[in-house]
Amino acid sequence: MENELLLTLVICSLIILIPGLPVDPMELLGIDGKLSVDQNNVEPASLDFSLLTRSQPLAVLHPDSAKDVAQVVKAAYRTNRGLPISARGHGHSINAQAQTKNGVVIQMSRSKEGSELDSGRKYPPQPRFWARESNVHELDVVTGKGELSTCSEDQNPELFHAVLGGLGPFGIITRARNSLEPAPERPGCQKFDYVEGFVIVDEGLINNRRSSFFSPRNTVKISSLVAAGGVLYCLEIAKNYHETTAETIDQSELKLRSKGLWEFPHPWLNLFIPKSKIAEFDKGVFRGILGNRTSGPILIYRMNKDKWDQWSSMVTPDEGVFYVVALLTSASDNGEVTQSSEYLTDQNRQILRYRGEAGINVKQYLPHYSPQQEWMDHFGSKGDWFCEMKMEFDPRHILATGQQIFTPTFSSSSNMAS
Repeated sequence: MENELLLTLVICSLIILIPGLPVDPMELLGIDGKLSVDQNNVEPASLDFSLLTRSQPLAVLHPDSAKDVAQVVKAAYRTNRGLPISARGHGHSINAQAQTKNGVVIQMSRSKEGSELDSGRKYPPQPRFWARESNVHELDVVTGKGELSTCSEDQNPELFHAVLGGLGPFGIITRARNSLEPAPERPGCQKFDYVEGFVIVDEGLINNRRSSFFSPRNTVKISSLVAAGGVLYCLEIAKNYHETTAETIDQSELKLRSKGLWEFPHPWLNLFIPKSKIAEFDKGVFRGILGNRTSGPILIYRMNKDKWDQWSSMVTPDEGVFYVVALLTSASDNGEVTQSSEYLTDQNRQILRYRGEAGINVKQYLPHYSPQQEWMDHFGSKGDWFCEMKMEFDPRHILATGQQIFTPTFSSSSNMAS
């Protein structure tokens, strides 16, 4: 009798607490994690790193296990009224990938399960000309049906390759097994065959708060070089120190937050440029649209297409060599028009418009397209396969709705949104 009374109280609490949640509360009773509607949890999940879009979920789940994730997704999959689900890590997405309006955001950053690596003693091998997905050997994935599956090259290979492409439309990764190698305390560098660099323009030197590449006393010298040509192309060399002294990304974030330099819009733009068009892109974008105006570093990486997983949902240019160009801009409220989020967002539109007018087959990394025909153009020959994988692993389109690749129809048939 006591257990039955407790069960009734829990069900009533769920109904009262989340009145808009279209899921049978009975299906949520076995969750060990916390399902929260507290604004202290909901509000952060409404935004991402870009701070340019806002979609408020009904609730946020802090799972204790992959079982919790699977149970919530399965409940959403079974409901007739429909409930979108999005997985969120540290909120570093820039195009609403982790947002879902009137749904449930699963906050994965505090999950007790995850990647099988000890970053204190070992680290993944640094990719040379390829993506970090090449270091992944095995995944546990909760599909849009709420099924928890282990996948690899040999086991469920279609699911494995599909989820490695990112965007999150096929499943939620709850565990990853990665390649590791010993992390040297103070390695000596004898030679290297992988070069990455970044571009600096005139107005970005002093306020380039992300880079430790320059000391303050070198700023004037470098500024004189930039003034002569407008754009300075730099090479970057990394040094690995002992784990107790190496500054982590988390520490860098805390430092920026303490200076009030974190909570600004970040209208980032990440592009894959074919090798045959990089000089044209340089002329039209670096020396044209951007000129001597920037609001953050511009990273450039050379990539070999044959080193990438051609079976994943990731889309790259149709050339053997392409370049990653990452414009990591940050808006400011200092009153300068060229530093505003509106100006920087419009600047991104100009760059994308230029690539179309110049006939440069640029592919975006983690894009956000509208109208939806642009998604089909983006996927190109992979479009049909992408839709097939969606029907196989998330037939009701409940996952990753923030990107608007698919429209949640909550019916037996569904197509890419149009």
